[in-house]
Amino acid sequence: MRIVLLGAPGAGKGTLAKDLIKFFGVPHISTGDMFREAVSSGSELGKQVEQILKSGALVPDEIVNKLVKERISRQDCENGFIFDGYPRTLQQALALDEMLKSMNRKLDAVLHLKVSEDVVVKRLTSRRICLKCGKIYNLLSMPPKEDELCDDCKIKLNQRDDDREDVVRKRFRVYNELTAPLIDYYKQKGILLELDSDANHETVVEEALKALRKVRR
Repeated sequence: MRIVLLGAPGAGKGTLAKDLIKFFGVPHISTGDMFREAVSSGSELGKQVEQILKSGALVPDEIVNKLVKERISRQDCENGFIFDGYPRTLQQALALDEMLKSMNRKLDAVLHLKVSEDVVVKRLTSRRICLKCGKIYNLLSMPPKEDELCDDCKIKLNQRDDDREDVVRKRFRVYNELTAPLIDYYKQKGILLELDSDANHETVVEEALKALRKVRR
């Protein structure tokens, strides 16, 4: 299965992907993780990506497409993948189609996780990360045992710059402006499946698997 998860930051794409990869046995590809790896490398490209992310804007298509093409060319993607956070623009979607066509492959389904702005803000502003071990918490749904301290490292948890409310709201608006054309694009291709991501996680997973089982038939 080659699946794209489409949804605003905070829609739950990463969490859903972790459940889907257990079912389908294909890698979860997160552009967010690729961006953070680039930033941590300290390269010139990484510094550029860092500034873009802090501003709440989207990383340019040219940079993203290069990262993606290299990733899906690896052997572990031979039987499929689950994309989380890509494509985000129509240009990226067209580029992905060309990449897959050159490999004699195609997308099987695009899951659109619909979510409200208020739910996104609530989820993301409550997210915290341990800078030492990388463990992620959520003060509402998955809090640490002690107030804002990592359970393992016992150091104060950090809020990422792009999880501040002003940046989250900007990211949500930018997402809707740039990604809206993708919904129509994939709907016309007949592979768009829509899910209500305001619902609890267990319900979203159940509905996603139900829809994807029909695609596999």
